[in-house]
Amino acid sequence: MRHNRIGFKMGIVIITLFLIVLVFLGFAIDRMFTNFYSAEMQKETEELTSHFTVMANATETTSEQTMKTFAEFSNVSIINILKNGKVILHSGTHDSADNAFIRTSDLQKIFSGEKVSLLYKDPSGNGYFVSGQPISDNGKITSALYVMSSTEQMERSLSGVRNLLLLSGIGAFLLAMGITWIIAMVLSRPLLQMEKATRKIAIGELEIRLDIKSKDEIGSLADAINDLAMDLQRYRDTRQELFSNISHELRTPITYLEGYSKVVKDHLYETEDEKERYLDIIYEEALRLQHLVDDLFDLAKMEEGKISLVFERLDLSDLVEHAVRKVELKAKEKNLRLSLDISGKAALVHADGKRMEQIILNLLENAIRYTEHGSIDVHVMYASTKVTLVVEDTGIGIPEEELPYIFERFYRVEKSRSRQFGGTGLGLSIVKMLIELQGGTIKVTSRLKEGTRFEIYFVLHPEMEEGRV
Repeated sequence: MRHNRIGFKMGIVIITLFLIVLVFLGFAIDRMFTNFYSAEMQKETEELTSHFTVMANATETTSEQTMKTFAEFSNVSIINILKNGKVILHSGTHDSADNAFIRTSDLQKIFSGEKVSLLYKDPSGNGYFVSGQPISDNGKITSALYVMSSTEQMERSLSGVRNLLLLSGIGAFLLAMGITWIIAMVLSRPLLQMEKATRKIAIGELEIRLDIKSKDEIGSLADAINDLAMDLQRYRDTRQELFSNISHELRTPITYLEGYSKVVKDHLYETEDEKERYLDIIYEEALRLQHLVDDLFDLAKMEEGKISLVFERLDLSDLVEHAVRKVELKAKEKNLRLSLDISGKAALVHADGKRMEQIILNLLENAIRYTEHGSIDVHVMYASTKVTLVVEDTGIGIPEEELPYIFERFYRVEKSRSRQFGGTGLGLSIVKMLIELQGGTIKVTSRLKEGTRFEIYFVLHPEMEEGRV
């Protein structure tokens, strides 16, 4: 009980509601039977009164005796009263000394030709249905006839019905309490599992998973908790991997900086040319360190949603041409053919110019870095609803099983982390996030030792139509 308070509360609420409904239902059924028996008995009493009235109006001498016999047979009492209140006939089990049921107002109504009906309880507590009707002789009302029918039989019947209702109600309540308790336990069990799971997640046990398959809000909540646990686990693992990668990436340039600066400082070089080479390495590693820090800051700002984008209408063709001209020298140094093709009717794109240039340059520099011979082809293709930018190379390619991971931070295809290709391992992560922040999508296909193809898509909105050039 102490460990399943929510089940206890649910059970109490349901049982209380059921009990309220059961009480009101029992009361309604009791009223229904009471009213039914009362109406039937009143109707029967009035019919007997009418019958006795007909008998009393008869002229045969045996009418009075017949009425008494019939009254005893019908288990009723009959009283014949004159207008002055004098009783001239009394028959039946009712005490003849009790005339409290005879009211002046009722006698006036009867002698006016009306019928009266009332429910009466004598001094002993016995209940009666009383019906009064006028007796006429040659069209003149001579007396009033009262018929009294005891309610004892009706009350016994109603008592039996009430006992049956009570027993049925108790049985139904006990059965409902058992069923409700089971339902409350079953319904609260997933909540208890989720409570335990969230406590474990709170103390760092992120491998916990809930196995709740219900297709309702409880199941949706369990799925949300599982998703939260997976996201937190991924975040923890990514953070640990990030720290490890940052440590590795920082250690390498710092080691170079420390080692070569010591060589220069202690004059451990033999020639000025050797000194210049060491200084060049120090400068390159300092730049590499600066790029790494800049990329980390960019990633942190993008993940926190703090990076500011200045959207404007851009001619993507001009941006691509400018970026291609910037990397032409690097491509020529490796004897790579660099080509640009623009097709379709150009349109302005709603994007951040600085970040778009960063995206294009990153893809072009990656293509040059990982391509030793062949070509790098750039395509800009305009359609009615979108514009596509393609950067395709004939480089080393990416194994198919590694394609899903190339946009992860510090991920490199060359597992040895060879410094031959340079880079920080953050470029593609930044590219993907920048593209998505500007409403675009990126797709990559590659074959090992044959090349890689990056495709970027941006939707052209109808409101940009007036910007067509």
